[in-house]
Amino acid sequence: MNNQLSADSVEWWMARLLRQAHRTGNDGDVPVTAVILNQLGHCIGWGRNCRERTKDPMGHAELVALRQASHLQSSWRFNQCTIIVTLEPCTMCSGALLQARMSTVIYGTSDYKRGGLGGTLDLSKQDNAHHKMSIIGGIKSKQSRELLETWFRKRRSL
Repeated sequence: MNNQLSADSVEWWMARLLRQAHRTGNDGDVPVTAVILNQLGHCIGWGRNCRERTKDPMGHAELVALRQASHLQSSWRFNQCTIIVTLEPCTMCSGALLQARMSTVIYGTSDYKRGGLGGTLDLSKQDNAHHKMSIIGGIKSKQSRELLETWFRKRRSL
């Protein structure tokens, strides 16, 4: 884990992300949110799923956060940064995080249908991966999973 990022800080960020994910779900999108922190633990990028709202297939929280952070730091490289996200990144987002040279990925619950960092496959452990990331999963996993399950249950009943 990033030297400047304590376990308490990660827990605090995940709790905040879960509150924002709940709002995202209320707005009609899958309740997933992400934050990118620099080496000092400061937020440089923030994202929430917005595929439904923007009609953009790439409106994933991680990609939205990457775009914002890239703009703010005028770079596409995140070698000393950490992303925290409520759900394990999908293969598209995992690939983008590898391309961006993200140092650490921390997520809430695993995605056993689409996860790209261990849920269905692990892009970070591919022999041909040109970049190695630290992966930490299971932070507030129960809360993350329950939020998603509740949202999908409500969505299916409509």
